[in-house]
Amino acid sequence: MQFSYVNPTQIQFGQGQIASISGLIPKQQKVLVIYGGGSIKSNGVYEQVGAALEGYDWLEFSGVEANPTAETLNKAVAIVKEQGVDYILAVGGGSVIDGSKYVAAAALYEGDGWDILEGKHQVTEAVPLAAILTLPATGSESNMGAVITKAATQTKLAFLAPAVQPKFAVMDPDVMKTLPERQLANGIVDAWVHTCEQYLTFPADAMVQDGYAEALLKNLRVLASQFADRDNDSWRANLMWTANQALNGLIGAGVAQDWATHMIGHELTALYGVDHARSLAIVQPSLLRNQMADKKAKLEQMGRNVFGLDAGDDLAERTVQAIEAFYHSLDVPTQLTEHGADKAAAISSIVGNLESHGMTALGEHQKISLEQSRELLEQAVA
Repeated sequence: MQFSYVNPTQIQFGQGQIASISGLIPKQQKVLVIYGGGSIKSNGVYEQVGAALEGYDWLEFSGVEANPTAETLNKAVAIVKEQGVDYILAVGGGSVIDGSKYVAAAALYEGDGWDILEGKHQVTEAVPLAAILTLPATGSESNMGAVITKAATQTKLAFLAPAVQPKFAVMDPDVMKTLPERQLANGIVDAWVHTCEQYLTFPADAMVQDGYAEALLKNLRVLASQFADRDNDSWRANLMWTANQALNGLIGAGVAQDWATHMIGHELTALYGVDHARSLAIVQPSLLRNQMADKKAKLEQMGRNVFGLDAGDDLAERTVQAIEAFYHSLDVPTQLTEHGADKAAAISSIVGNLESHGMTALGEHQKISLEQSRELLEQAVA
C-alpha cells in the first residue's frame, strides 16, 4: 500500500447541529445558500438555516436539479461574481452539493465553467463552501468530487479538486424524516455501489480497507432488511453515517478502484433520466458477470464475509445473485426497464456516448472496452 490520505472536512453530526453553522462561517463573509426544489422550506430546514445565519449578509439560489446542470448552475456562478459572495452553503443532497462545488470552482474562473468537466481547466482555487446534508447517499459532503450534466448535449461528467472539498458538513438525521421511500432506497443503493467500486476489484492484502468496506456493506444489508422500520432515529443516523463513510476516501486509500459501473450508469442518467442509484443497480450485476474472471477472488470474499455464503465453485455467481436480491428487496430493478421500448437503440446510444466521452477502457484493469460495455448492457436486458 502506498497512499496519502487526508480528509479536512469537519463533521457536525447529530440532531440540532444546523445551529452550529453560526460558529463555523466567519461573520464577515457574504454567504450564498444553494438548494434544490424547495423541500427544505416544508421540512423546517430552511427555517433553521435562516436562524443560524441571523446577523449574516446572505442570499439564496434555488432550483438545482436532481442531476445538476451546468446551465442552471451558471446562473449561480453569475450571482457569486456579481454579488461578491465569499462563502457558499449547500443545503441538500449530493446533487446540490456537487452543483455547489461546480459553482465554487467556476466562480473563480473567467472561462466557460464546463471547461472544468472537460479537463481544459484544472481547479486550484474555489470559493469556500460547506454543506448541510439532507439526503444521505453520495458522500459528497466530505469529498472533493462532483458530477455535473450539460443538458444541451446530454453529457454527464465528473471532476475532482481538493479546492472544492467542503470546509464542514452538518449531518442531522432528523432532516431525513420527510424523505420519500424511493429516495431512501436510492441512498442505500448508492452507498452500496460506492463501497463496491472500491472493494470488488482484486485482493491487495489491505486488511483495514477490506474489513471496513465489508462492515459498511453489512450495515447496508441490515438497514435494507429494516426498511419497513425506517422511521426511527437509529436507522436514519446509521444510514447517514454509513453513506458518508462509503465515499470519504478512506476505504479507497491504497487499493485499486473500479468506477466502471458509475461511468456507464452516468450515460443512462444523462440520456434517459434514470435515477442515479437505479442506473447503478441496472449496470452492476451484468458488469460483475462480464468481469468475473478478474473479480472472482473478491466476489468470493464478499460472498463469505458479507452474505455468509458457503464455499463452492459457483460462489462468485451466487454472490452476484445475492447482490441482485439485495436490490430487489428494496424494489430497485436490475434490468433496463425505465427508458422506453427500443432497448437496442438505447444501448447503441449509451455506447456512442461512452465513446465520445473517452470511456473506452474502463475498470481497475482498463479492460472494459466499448464492445464489453455493449455486451454487459445487452445482458442487463436479457
